[in-house]
Amino acid sequence: MAGVYRRIITDGLWSNNVVFAQLLALCPLLAVTGTATNGLGMGLATTFVMMLSGFAVSIFRSIVTAEVRIPVFVLIIATIVTLVDMSMNAWVHDLHKVLGLFIPLIVTNCAILGRAEAFASKKPIALAVLDGLMMGLGFTLALVILGAVREILASATLFSNASLLLGRHFAFLEQQLIADYRGFLLVALPPGGFLALGFLLAAKRVLDTRLARRAERRTAPDAPTMAGAG
Repeated sequence: MAGVYRRIITDGLWSNNVVFAQLLALCPLLAVTGTATNGLGMGLATTFVMMLSGFAVSIFRSIVTAEVRIPVFVLIIATIVTLVDMSMNAWVHDLHKVLGLFIPLIVTNCAILGRAEAFASKKPIALAVLDGLMMGLGFTLALVILGAVREILASATLFSNASLLLGRHFAFLEQQLIADYRGFLLVALPPGGFLALGFLLAAKRVLDTRLARRAERRTAPDAPTMAGAG
């Protein structure tokens, strides 16, 4: 059982990452990652939706028939997203204004519906919730990394306005890395987002290749020694 949990964790965070492996949810990824703060807020909202949708789908998996499962899954996800949207509007209004339309559009995130169909509808509640959590955290990780890269190159800051958008307890995240930085406007624009994402995908591919080669060398049997001439 421990191996199942370990595989779910590694798949969600790295091996089957929503962005870096599946290349899903690129629209919100590129739209909201002008700063790492926006990426963190969007990622946490999506993680919450994925966890609750996995929980609900797993509960009703034995009740919902195959013919109507997709409309039911969409209805469940839409209900959860509506609750998240209203909650963010009430308690983190500044972040809600920044993320805007992309919060309701979480409903259309095919990664959420895909995990509901491929995993939560076939697994018990604990595994479904864990899968939603790990897939959501993997998505959050991608959002924060891309947002951090774009924010640093564009304005030499990191998690700017974190205290304003997420609360005063997050003020420690705000960093000014270089004073009087002139900025790199291209990175803040959509073309810069595509370029930054491309470099991150390439870096992951290189790292995966090196890790695979290291694992092969580790598991490969020792080469047989040549017998000495008699």
